[in-house]
Amino acid sequence: MTELKVEADPAELGLDPQRLHRLDTRMARYVDDGLLPGWLTVVSRYGKVAHVSARGHRDVEAGLPVEVDTRWRIYSMTKPITSVAAMLLYEEGAFELTDPIHRWLPEFTDMRVYTKGSALRPVTEPATEPIRVWHLLTHTAGLTYGFHHAHPVDAMYRAEGFEWSTPPGKTLAECCEAWAALPLVFQPGSEWNYSVATDVLGRLVEVVLGRPLDEFFAERIFTPLGMTGTAFHVEGADAERLAALYVPQAGTRRAIRNDNLGRAATRRPACLQGGGGLVSTAADYHRFTQFLLQRGELGGVRLLGPRTVDLMTRNHLPGGADLEQFGRPLFAEMPFDGYGFGLGFSVLQDPVKAKTLASVGEYAWGGAASTAFWVDPAEELTVLFFTQLMPSSTHPLRQQLRQLVYQALV
Repeated sequence: MTELKVEADPAELGLDPQRLHRLDTRMARYVDDGLLPGWLTVVSRYGKVAHVSARGHRDVEAGLPVEVDTRWRIYSMTKPITSVAAMLLYEEGAFELTDPIHRWLPEFTDMRVYTKGSALRPVTEPATEPIRVWHLLTHTAGLTYGFHHAHPVDAMYRAEGFEWSTPPGKTLAECCEAWAALPLVFQPGSEWNYSVATDVLGRLVEVVLGRPLDEFFAERIFTPLGMTGTAFHVEGADAERLAALYVPQAGTRRAIRNDNLGRAATRRPACLQGGGGLVSTAADYHRFTQFLLQRGELGGVRLLGPRTVDLMTRNHLPGGADLEQFGRPLFAEMPFDGYGFGLGFSVLQDPVKAKTLASVGEYAWGGAASTAFWVDPAEELTVLFFTQLMPSSTHPLRQQLRQLVYQALV
């Protein structure tokens, strides 16, 4: 496995070491107060690791500390990887971004759209246009998540067994058939809604290739990029390095263990969720962010053309709108004000509206267990944060991370 360690003096990379230490001091309080079990953060600039720090435990009950090779459930940080997989095929001419997905996934033919009524008695109308590949990449397909608890269609997802996970034993193909049988929340392309769209995108990749998603990830992304610790589950010695999963206790918000959700990562899932199924390491995801920062290339290996990465990391919302204007006011892994959305990433449009020190063009995402990353091309900066507290809306970790990293840039 690739070793993760500091490669240069932060001062040589334009980061004040004393100011950078504020990051560790502030984040340490979350562990000291029992609000996080432990965490690991990585700051890189100009392609070199400037700062690696950790605090607390990957398993509080066993007394096992966070280490650089700890395995983390990255949940929705899987989405950018699936988006890259799709764009690998796009570059080979397998499909156009405007192609209807029912060419490969016929269950999504003749979709219906919710208009009124209840979860038990919905009133629907025909979709005015098909779901297209770019709708999946941008979360504008009209699909949803059961955990939103904000719309009758969300309740319909939950009734089918889709809330924080998929029904036991259901394959990705079967999940797509179930989602296709439910109404869309809105007409494709008319709004933004965080959803299972990237899981459907993963199924599209499988059908186009005629191979399971994990095989394609391993062959075309993980092996070329040297991501040796990333997979849909862990076993053997890797399972011993897997962090336990925690949730906030009602009232106190102290982190308490949840093995019911956590143990799923120790066996190969029936459903290979391109929207949230991977387990990874800081070193591996660091390599993925460097590949993105270098516009599709790492260590002499090019997976995507520079123009493709540029297209993926631009705002695709109509009229240059941000998520606040075009999205539904629901949970997502990023704030809505000032942020647009590209092909698999949030994209910062307006730092003033977002009330952040970050740069225009920064692209990012996070995972349900409070993991996060961002890439800032203007500053040639990448930042990673790993912990295992679900849901990610429990604490304002991501915005605080931005404050603490950017104030250290001198």
